[in-house]
Amino acid sequence: MAVETSRSVPKAAGTQRARGRGHRSGHSNRRTPGRLRRALATHWYAWSMVAPVVIVIGVIIGYPLARGAWLSLTDANEANVERTIGVNHIPATYEQVGLANYRAILDDGVFWDRLGWTVVWTVSCVALSFALGLALAVMLNRTFRGRSLYRTALILPWAVPAFVSVFTWRLLFNERSGLFNALLTGAGFDRISWLNDPTWAKVSVIAVNVWLGVPFMLIALLGGLQSIPGDLYEAAEMDGASPWQRFRHITLPGLRSVSSTVVLLSAIWTFNMFPVIFLLTRGGPGDATEILVTYAYRLSFVISPRDYSTSAAWGVLILLLLALFAVAYRRALRKQGDTW
Repeated sequence: MAVETSRSVPKAAGTQRARGRGHRSGHSNRRTPGRLRRALATHWYAWSMVAPVVIVIGVIIGYPLARGAWLSLTDANEANVERTIGVNHIPATYEQVGLANYRAILDDGVFWDRLGWTVVWTVSCVALSFALGLALAVMLNRTFRGRSLYRTALILPWAVPAFVSVFTWRLLFNERSGLFNALLTGAGFDRISWLNDPTWAKVSVIAVNVWLGVPFMLIALLGGLQSIPGDLYEAAEMDGASPWQRFRHITLPGLRSVSSTVVLLSAIWTFNMFPVIFLLTRGGPGDATEILVTYAYRLSFVISPRDYSTSAAWGVLILLLLALFAVAYRRALRKQGDTW
């Protein structure tokens, strides 16, 4: 009995080792969950909260964007799209043309003329809005009597609907009965054809858009100024720094993160600022103030026959230009040490 027991122990141990090897090999054959699955398992509650918003954005923005990109590859226009006239249903007859619309747009000087003016319009509006907003924010960051009233008055243009503001400015720019020409004639100067002269029309639309954009810059930059510790200014003043030196070495670096964000947002909004151009001058006189987005609108809703495919191609090109600008802007900020 003792001999048999001593022989069975190594055999049992060998069996357990074999089972252990088999058990370990079974575990090693299982696939480890991927990064997406681990993220879903760990943050399932957050994903469930975000999912409705993602679905709504996908339906509201994603589908029209995909539809527009697909139409830009066709020759769709008012005459060959699907439509219903009375009781008659006419099916669509447009066809795929590939990148022909994009080649036609890039070969046409109209696109480059509109792009040049759009860039000038965007840079001018953003630069003037930022400069005026920063100057007003610095003044309103100080303590003085009636500061709340001034802040409310300067923010008011942002609260008024854009079309109301533009129509008001249109009355002010009226050549015969406008306030500006009344002031000029009263001072002994000639009337100015604000909206009928190409140069003055460009000046007018820039002025109106700057007036609408300054409140946003003011609010954002004022918030950034209030986040800068006051001890820095006191220490710099005790060291003998001048107001310009304090502004250059404390205020501007302290506003860098806020400035980078508001400049990017303002550039994107101004690049696509449809209401000011369309309601004030309708792209005129002629096509002097026409920007990319208003011309794309004209192709799809004004010019007959309506060219849906070319208008969609213009929209895709506008999106690509803004995406390239955002990427280049972010890289430039990262080179300067910003983490945006």
